[in-house]
Amino acid sequence: MIRTNKIIAIDGYSSCGKSTLAKALATKLRYLYVDSGAMYRAVTLHLIRVARPIEDEEGIAEELENINLDFEVKSGENRIFLNGEDVSEEIRQMYVSDLVSEVSAIKAVRVAMVAQQQKLGKRLDIVMDGRDIGTTVFPDADLKIFMTADPKIRAERRYLELKNKGENITLEEVFENLAHRDYIDTTREESPLIRADDAIILDNTNLNEEEQLQFVLDRL
Repeated sequence: MIRTNKIIAIDGYSSCGKSTLAKALATKLRYLYVDSGAMYRAVTLHLIRVARPIEDEEGIAEELENINLDFEVKSGENRIFLNGEDVSEEIRQMYVSDLVSEVSAIKAVRVAMVAQQQKLGKRLDIVMDGRDIGTTVFPDADLKIFMTADPKIRAERRYLELKNKGENITLEEVFENLAHRDYIDTTREESPLIRADDAIILDNTNLNEEEQLQFVLDRL
């Protein structure tokens, strides 16, 4: 069956601005925006709440049956719901960030999330960002972007974001968290973070939001 809808895949490292770009692009093109990272964060939050150890992969596979994720758009913002609860803000807390890469590396989790993501892309025009969208979820995406930026700049951006939300954290802690997540994301066995051969590299170290959006629009 020939796919008639359009899919734009945006992959890259943590705190590179993938979500910011994807949201802007979806708004501009009137596509559905899907934050795949939010899905993994919501799963991580659930596992924290039920005190399921990360090492218990068999138990986690069973626990996935108790997780229901939904997206809604409210006041122009994408919100994610975990079993009916809006957890859009809580999943961005540092205690979730500290574990999300480990949870995302679990095969059962990735298989379940990829299946949900692929369902969303069967008929709708979408922009989806994550780590393996252009390689695993939608290898046939119409446009693939791979985002990167200087690690220090990424840490500074994330630090300011967290401070503005009232998080009590240091820049060094943020830098170490990102380095840890990069290592796990790029070395995990299941769907590691790698650039697809046909993905266009977008280094936004010195680009603002308008410039990175135009970078992609120029390549459509």
